[in-house]
Amino acid sequence: MTITRDQVLDRALGLAAWRQVADAVEADITSGRLKPGDRLAPESQLAERFGVNRHTVRRGLAMLAERGLVRATQGSGTFVETAPVVYPIGLKTRFSEVMAKVGREARGELVSAEHVPADKGIAEALGIEKGSPILQMHTIYRADGVPLSFARTCFPLPRFLGLDQHFAAKGSLTKAYKKLGIEDYKRLSTRITARMADPAEAAQLDIAPGRVVLIISSINVDLEGVRIQATQSRFVADRVELTIER
Repeated sequence: MTITRDQVLDRALGLAAWRQVADAVEADITSGRLKPGDRLAPESQLAERFGVNRHTVRRGLAMLAERGLVRATQGSGTFVETAPVVYPIGLKTRFSEVMAKVGREARGELVSAEHVPADKGIAEALGIEKGSPILQMHTIYRADGVPLSFARTCFPLPRFLGLDQHFAAKGSLTKAYKKLGIEDYKRLSTRITARMADPAEAAQLDIAPGRVVLIISSINVDLEGVRIQATQSRFVADRVELTIER
């Protein structure tokens, strides 16, 4: 087997080779030469710049991704992470309204939807009997195309039959609710914890496995105080700055 010059260099430098790539790209980011949202040069160009092979470049960028400095998007390239979004949580938390205030384009995407029996935790959250039918939706919310959160949301049936179809068409839960006659709703409770993202969550959120996600468990009620929604959202920790409003 023929060993290339780049492979010899990689073996000789070991850790230093990919660390050199990571440190140089980080310096470009911290100095402002690369700004939030900028696309990095292709791996082939970075490999030529540092005199290493693409595997070494990829390893260096992976380390930056683990630290939350860059984001690799399949088919599009690697981008400098954008500044965290200030995300207020209060009685009326609306993703689209929050994004509009900070000048970001908001969009919700339906990943999956199914009718399932409520487990004990969801039944308690919605104030229904265990085993009662619910609509369970998995969704991704993006700001300017960047995933901010991946959520599992449950609604009691038959009241919310067809809500998933309205959400898929509108990309907004508030707009989907209006299709079913719910003009407004409010937050009953919010609980925030944190942990490392599992592989499935990391894939949905375009982050490296092991990045920290904030887990926001919430319950919403209609204006009559009836529980209508139980959600567990996983936010990329360094893409949002949570604030609590009263």
